[in-house]
Amino acid sequence: MRNIKSVALIAMAAAVLSACSSTKLTETPVEEKAPVAAPQPEPVVDRHEVKPVETGSVDPLNDPKGVLANRSVYFDFDSYSVREDGKSVVENHSGYLTKHGQRKILIQGNTDERGGTEYNLALGQKRAEAVRKAMGALGVSDGQMEAVSLGKEKPKADGHNEAAWAENRRADIVYQ
Repeated sequence: MRNIKSVALIAMAAAVLSACSSTKLTETPVEEKAPVAAPQPEPVVDRHEVKPVETGSVDPLNDPKGVLANRSVYFDFDSYSVREDGKSVVENHSGYLTKHGQRKILIQGNTDERGGTEYNLALGQKRAEAVRKAMGALGVSDGQMEAVSLGKEKPKADGHNEAAWAENRRADIVYQ
């Protein structure tokens, strides 16, 4: 019986091994063909007109590094005289407005938090008027400017110290 089992085991092993054999492929040479030119694509026709980019025509009002980026004129405590450091701001915006007669501005006078509401509204108006008069003296038309007071209602800096108060004593130039 052992012989039969051995023969059967050998026969099964042979069957398994023969099933795993692979057939050998014969290599066939590849025919070389002459290269064929790829079809030329049709030219792309853009039906939208492309306009050239103009360099150097950036509106100076939108240039964050330009002289018109600074739009605040600062004042000393209880004063409405344009300081020396604010004159260049007034001159720069006046030059722009005289060249662009269609542009209009709103000059907003502001104060720090100290003082009563009526007093600060009056002082803010005087500051806005001081900037308007300085710009008018430099050739800006009265029709291009409007001066209003916001008093202490629109602080630029929060705080109850001299640095915050100095930042809030100003007139802002707002283009419309």
